[in-house]
Parts: sequence; C-alpha cells; structure tokens
Amino acid sequence: MTLRAIIVGAVESTAVAIRAFEGSGWDLALVVTLPPEKSARHSDYVDLQSDAEAVGARIFHTAQTNHPDTIAAIREARPDYIFVVGWSQICGPEFLNLTPGKVIGYHPAALPRLRGRAAISWTILLDEKISAGSLFQMADGVDDGPLLEQAYFHIAPRETAMSLYAKHMVALDKMTRRALERLASGNTEFQVQDESCATYAVRRTPADGLIDWNQPARAVDRLVRAAGKPYPGAFTFVKGARLTIWASELVEPELPYHAMPGQLVADDAQGLLVQTGSGQLRVTDWAWELDGRPPMHGIWGRENG
Repeated sequence: MTLRAIIVGAVESTAVAIRAFEGSGWDLALVVTLPPEKSARHSDYVDLQSDAEAVGARIFHTAQTNHPDTIAAIREARPDYIFVVGWSQICGPEFLNLTPGKVIGYHPAALPRLRGRAAISWTILLDEKISAGSLFQMADGVDDGPLLEQAYFHIAPRETAMSLYAKHMVALDKMTRRALERLASGNTEFQVQDESCATYAVRRTPADGLIDWNQPARAVDRLVRAAGKPYPGAFTFVKGARLTIWASELVEPELPYHAMPGQLVADDAQGLLVQTGSGQLRVTDWAWELDGRPPMHGIWGRENG
C-alpha cells in the first residue's frame, strides 16, 4: 500500500524534505507553506512551488497552522503521516489529531538537548562540539516526543550559522530517506527521549545580534558566527549608523594596543581591527549604512554616535 504524506514548512529544510520523497514510493499529496507576502517571517524563507511540482504535490498557502481552512485542506488530503519541517508555529491539538501519533517533526539539534528555538545559533553560542538533526513524534510538549531518526556530526572550531545549516541539510536528507523507507516497511519504532539530558533554548530575535564590545574577542567572534547568514547578522553602531558584521577573525597572539573596548585600532588590507574587552577582533566582511569605511575615531556600539 502506498503511504500518503503532507509536509508543512517554509524554508530550505522543507525543500530538502520534499526532495527526499522523489522515488521513495510515497505519495506526497500536499505542501502547506506560507504565502509569499508572509515570507519576512523567516530570514531563510524558500518558495517551495517548484520543489512541490517536481514530486507531484499540490501547494496550499496559509499564514496560520491551526486555522480551520488549513485543517480542512490537510484533512481533505487524507494523509497517513504529516511532516512538519521548517515551521515555527505551534501545532495545536486539532492539527495533531489529524493523524494521531503520526505527525513527525524536525529539529536541528541533538534532542533532548536544545529543545526550543534558534537551535543552530545556540549550538554555536554554546560552543557545542557535537550536534545532530532529529526527527521525532510531535505531541503537546516542546520537541519532547519519541525519536524516529537522528544523525550526529561534529561541530567545526570555526563553524558558522551557514556552514552548520548546510551540515543539517545533509543530515536531514539522510534521515528523511531512512525514515520514509522504515515507515513504508511497517517499522514504526520510536525511542523515548531521556528527560534527564533535556535542555531548552529560548527564542532569539534580530536585536540579540547587538555586539557588546566589553565581551572577550572569542565571545564576540562566536556571536558573529552564530548570527550570520542566513540569519540577520551581528551588528554594532558607528557614527549612529548600523554596521553589520558578517565575518571576523580572532587575533592571536593579542597585539600590543591600548584602546577602549569597541575602538577601531587599525584599518588595513586585512580588515578592521577592533579592541574588545579582552583581545582584538579583525572584521573581514561587513556592511555599513554610510558610504566609505568606518572612521578611526569614536567607540563602536553607541547608536547615537
């Protein structure tokens, strides 16, 4: 018997999951996603139209997971399983009861560690050494349902949000293909999460990318890597104008400058050398709201200049 599924999501991970259905023997009947005019909700939003068409799935646009029209569209598709991949909204009881015990969620962390929001950024901010992608059975809790599949990998010392995102996409593709094969064969074994190992990651907003130059260079560099593309970026203010820092390098050993935290101490072909609370950071890629290069005088980080 051919199993039928739908996917709910709106980002690159959703597209990866959709592509995994090609040649799987499953019928992906419907892709539920955001309408293009709501794309600003996700910094990594992806238009899924072409991916859905490639596997013969119909697109249904919605701004609300639990809206009656959304519930009706999913019910009409008669899915055996629902996959929620790359979707930040809470799925309510009515949604979960459309296919009881067969709503599969995706989380970019080694559950039960880092349940919650912004897991990729928090992985870097916490200087994690190992992470994983997780497919799990969704229920009323926060990412706490039994695990269907996990794929572990190491975190590089200079991992960025973009490079870690890419690792998760590779892991998700492998997990989804394994899961589809297992479920189609009737293997529905799940592994209960170990609650004693659970941690929770709180929501992050673009404002959390504001740099505190009193922090050590390593902490500032970690924020730059965690908040970078595909996310809005770490930022500071120079002459009252926003300067977004996309890439930075640690300076080791520390150079013999006496300067205040947030003070630009050198501007050369290698980039902008900034003093922090401990050590210097070299800014190698940035975008400034004003013309030219930031001036040598003044302290970075003061919105009013």
